[in-house]
This record gives sequence, C-alpha cells and structure tokens, in this order.
Amino acid sequence: MKIIILGAGQVGGSLALSLASESNDITLVDQNASLLREIQDRVDLQTVQGHASHPSVLERAGANDAGMIVALTNSDETNIVACQVAYTLFHTPTKIARVRASDYLNYQDLFVQEAMPVDLLISPELLVSEYVKNLIDHPGALQVLNFADGKVQLVAARVNRDSRFTGKTLADLAREYVAYDFSIVAIYRQRQAVAFTDETRVKTGDELFFVTAAQQANKVTSALQGVDKPNRRILIAGGGNIGLQLAQILEQTYRVKLIERDPDRARYLSEILDKTIVLRGDAADEDILVEENIENVDIFCALTNDDEANILSAMLAKRLGARKTMSLINRPSYVELVESGMIDIAISPQQVTIGALLAHIRRGDIVAVHSLRKGAAEAIEAVAHGDKKTSKVVGRRIEEIKLPKGTHIGAIVREGVMMISNPDILIQADDHVIMFLSEKDRIHEVERLFQVSATFI
Repeated sequence: MKIIILGAGQVGGSLALSLASESNDITLVDQNASLLREIQDRVDLQTVQGHASHPSVLERAGANDAGMIVALTNSDETNIVACQVAYTLFHTPTKIARVRASDYLNYQDLFVQEAMPVDLLISPELLVSEYVKNLIDHPGALQVLNFADGKVQLVAARVNRDSRFTGKTLADLAREYVAYDFSIVAIYRQRQAVAFTDETRVKTGDELFFVTAAQQANKVTSALQGVDKPNRRILIAGGGNIGLQLAQILEQTYRVKLIERDPDRARYLSEILDKTIVLRGDAADEDILVEENIENVDIFCALTNDDEANILSAMLAKRLGARKTMSLINRPSYVELVESGMIDIAISPQQVTIGALLAHIRRGDIVAVHSLRKGAAEAIEAVAHGDKKTSKVVGRRIEEIKLPKGTHIGAIVREGVMMISNPDILIQADDHVIMFLSEKDRIHEVERLFQVSATFI
C-alpha cells in the first residue's frame, strides 16, 4: 500500500520505520530536513520537505494515488486540514489524524465526510491513559492488552520466586490450572523469545504472555506471581494531558494524588478534578514524597513531558518505598535501560499509538493490533472469512493451519464467546482469531492466511 505519513516526530518517525521495513511504499513529510535525512539513512523510503497541509506538498508526496494519509504532526489543525485537502483534491480513501485537544474529541460528529473528512481520530494521550489504567487494574502485570471489545486480554507477567508456575512444564500448568482457562502464547527468557512445547519448563525470571478472558486475568496473574494484593493508592507525577486524563479515569475507583509543578496548572487541575488530591511541587523532591507517605503508595506513575524527570522521580519513589513504579519514556533508547534498573515499567507512547494505527493499515480483516517488544513482536485479532474452498483457515482445525514460525493462536471468539485455543478447534467463518507473533516480519504471511481467494463472493 502507498502510505503518506505527515510528521516525522517520535510517533510519525517510528511508524515510518516500522512500515517501511515491511516493504510498504512510504513517503514521509516534514518541515525539518535534517530529521528527514536521519530517518532516510536508516530505512528505504521517500521524503518530502514542506508544510504537511499544503496541497502542493501533498501532491509532491504522491497523494494522487496514495491509499492512505496518516497525519501525525504536532498541530491538530494541520492534521485536520491535511485530511480535508487529501479528500477534496486527491480523493484519498483513508485519512487518519492525530488529535490531542479534548474540545475536538468531545465533538466527534464534526469528523464526517460532509464536514471534516477524517476516517479515524487518534489521541495518543487517551490511548496511553487507558493503557496505564489497564496496568493499574491488574497488579503484577507488565502489559495488559484488550481484544474482542475487552472480552479477552493478553497479559504479560514475570515469573518471580514465589510463583506457583516455577519449574512446571506447560503441560503441567494446563492440567493443574484447567479451571483458569488461559493459554500461554509466548515465553521470553533473558529478553529472547523461547521456542516452546508442552514439555518446556517455566523458570524464575521468565516473562510469560498469556491469553485469557478479561474476568480471569487477575486470577492467572496472581497464580503466576504468587501475590494478589490489589492496587489502591496511586500517585501521579505530572498534570499534563496524560496525567489529567488518567486521574479522571481512576479517581472514582482509587485513592489518587497528583503532583504538578506549575502553580497555575495545579490550580486548574484542582478545579476540574473531583476526588483527586492535587499537590503543587516537584515529584523529584524527596521531602514531598516522604511527606505524602510514598512508602504506602501502590503505584507511582511519572507522566511528565520530560524523560529524565520521569526516570529520576520514579527511581526516587522506588528507593523510598513505592511498591511499583511506571515511567513515561519517549526516547526508545531509554526504555531497555530503564527497565533493567529500579523502574518496573517503561511506557512508550509511540508503541501504544502505533498499535492503534496498525489495525487500519494491515491487510485482511484485522480488528486490533498491539505492537510489543519495542516493535519486534505483535499481537493481532483477525477475522476469518470465506469457506474451506476460499480460505486457508476456515473449515480447518487449528493443528492443520500452517502458522508462520513464532506465531501462536491464543483464543477464538465466536459470537461473543471466548474459547481458549486447542488443536482440535475447527475455525468457522466470522471467528475472531487472537494471535501472538514473536517475529513481526512474519505478519504478511499471517495476513495472507486470512485473505480469501478471488472466488469468494
């Protein structure tokens, strides 16, 4: 597919690198020539320097025959106008825009073909807030991703010394925890994917990815980790868009405090938030954290716009006794460094946002995509169509499907009911198939599996 990406910042640049590595025809547009050169040196794509919403710039980028425009500049208005220009002048089929302002997001009736023709609005702040909320709702989890409208979840958790899973084979777990109804789809050991069978033994330190029904996820994680203490007290550092949205989502269920450095912003937050206690100060100030009883905090979330400030405040909070710390990290090079230290979870806004975009870029009927392991792996929800003659999956048992290397089916959702994967399940038309790909490079093979032949009507 020919795709034009507008904006070469953190999200746009990461998306361009990800898609260009999959042999897509990518053109990247930005006003910063040096940034374009830097990305072009790393991967094979076209670049155009210029203002993203100008018709002449879009024309030079090849909008006349592009299948999709993804507007990811730092300006909501530029992104919206670019989609309008692409629709009016170039009849671009699919138009996606990043929009941050809540005023736009609250009036989504504006974004229709006869008004502002944007097919999909992406709000990174809202996506990250919901991602963090999922982690808080699931104590012990490193990642929690939703599928099938939230009915099914993919959860990542690390096996610790207290885990009931340690030393047992996957076959043992299937027998002993049959009532838990879960399927392990990936094992990472010392940061490397492990090729596993039913006889593979789980070791302390392994990172397991499992698929289960949403209501079972905490039960499985508790057994895996040997602990089940729920999260109650949350301390958020940073009252920007993400911190505000997260506090609004959490404050009806948890005891939430928020630290904001800017006095005017702190005053505004105190007025708009209902139950959240807003504190003015620096989250990296040890006296403030001690005064707020950081040792009793279950989750410390560092969500400012400054990576270094997030890292330092989260490390300090952990040293002072916070049970778990999360830090928002924009620079990909920092993520692995941070997670190997005192910070429990590094949150990458780019990876969270890219997953939402990929669901609309993948070929075949792909409902949901989540980018994992710094973009090296993916979890997807694909819909099976056709019949045994026109499809490579419909009418076949799971054990008969020739899945690419490193690909595992975790669950099937049929008419809203989840079935954990087993070799004898027969795939039917309209089944939602949830899969984990430890090698993202195999995604085109999976897409081809779920594409029906030309004889399908």
